[in-house]
Amino acid sequence: MTVNFEIADGVGTIRLDRPPMNALDIATQDRLRELADEATRRDDVRAVVVRGSEKVFAAGADIKEMQRMDYAAMVVRSKALQEAFSAIARIPKPVVAAVTGYALGGGCELALCADFRIAAENAKLGQPEILLGVIPGAGGTQRLSRLVGPSKAKDLIFTGRHVRADEALTIGLVDRVVPATEVFDAAHAWAAQLAKGPALALRAAKEAVDAGLETDLETGLAIERSLFAGLFATEDREIGMRSFVEEGPGKAKFR
Repeated sequence: MTVNFEIADGVGTIRLDRPPMNALDIATQDRLRELADEATRRDDVRAVVVRGSEKVFAAGADIKEMQRMDYAAMVVRSKALQEAFSAIARIPKPVVAAVTGYALGGGCELALCADFRIAAENAKLGQPEILLGVIPGAGGTQRLSRLVGPSKAKDLIFTGRHVRADEALTIGLVDRVVPATEVFDAAHAWAAQLAKGPALALRAAKEAVDAGLETDLETGLAIERSLFAGLFATEDREIGMRSFVEEGPGKAKFR
């Protein structure tokens, strides 16, 4: 398998395993979509980590495979390519990317699908597709601009340059930088902490933020209002409020 799936402490880890550079060929893209669907379905998965190897997250698409494709072939494939990445973004649970080494092209786009990104000090991220005469095609022009703003996104996309972890942190491309030896532990700890939380409230929070970003403020507030009210029909809400009243904040044990 080019991508593996492991579960521990309520955390499902999606691990790219296609040496030497975790190039995202068609088989790997399809496998990512399968595992995203599995992580969505499984009740024993409460949060997700997406990671590569110690030396590389993912260095991009398989260019040799892509070079053989003409316009007609890519018209058909481009939708499946985007859907594979969007499946990761749509997992209705907290998702963190553990970024090690290179996260370029499709690798950067995969990291953008996570809710939170923890990068190693030696990580390098970028969208170098312009150097191949194309543009990002797995969500990079859309997710990157929404995350860091259109001006910074255009800088990275127009030039194809790589950014080191410290610059990525400054512009908001990653959320935390740690020593390379601590990346996977830090990502798992973040996910494991949220895996103990109220699953339906976390799902609602993710949906409210993501859906709200795609619309105007009034519509976003309506989405929030509906999801907020709906949580009053859940056991998690009963547990959380009862624990707050009887024991104080932060002590609830959700099921």
